Amino acid sequence: MTYLDTPAESPLYADQTDYIPNYLRVFALRPDAYAGWQQLAGSVRDGMDLRRYELVTIAAARRLGSDYCTLAHAKVLRERFYDEPRLRAIIADHHSAGLDPVDVAIMDFADKVAADPTTVTDQDAARLRDFGLSDTDVLQIVLAVCIRRFFSGVLSAVGADPDDALRA
Repeated sequence: MTYLDTPAESPLYADQTDYIPNYLRVFALRPDAYAGWQQLAGSVRDGMDLRRYELVTIAAARRLGSDYCTLAHAKVLRERFYDEPRLRAIIADHHSAGLDPVDVAIMDFADKVAADPTTVTDQDAARLRDFGLSDTDVLQIVLAVCIRRFFSGVLSAVGADPDDALRA
């Protein structure tokens, strides 16, 4: 679960009916930080098409080595957008998964931002503009990746394991 001693009870657990996810157990130590995260993440997610947001998140989570976030967002993609073979292909190698070229470019950009934001250049953004994305769209991708860097980083740093429900 995590190497932190997390509380048995928390206001964050109130809406949980089936099980308490490990990430909530971690944030139960700082519910105010989790509330801030929810507000920021919601704002970023609401500014993007959900499928695009999830593809960006998968690319970032994979680059960051976050099994937890990769599995959680793969679940959304599986439930809402792709069948299992297609999703497995996307996760294995999005370049050969039959995605539209714009989706491949977006995932490549997300991967680069996740790996090292200081390496991103105007040329990287120009490639996305060539696919018709606006500067706002580019910023949305950057925001989605950078909030993933935060959340994945927290979970990784405290040893939060992916929930069994996600592994299934």
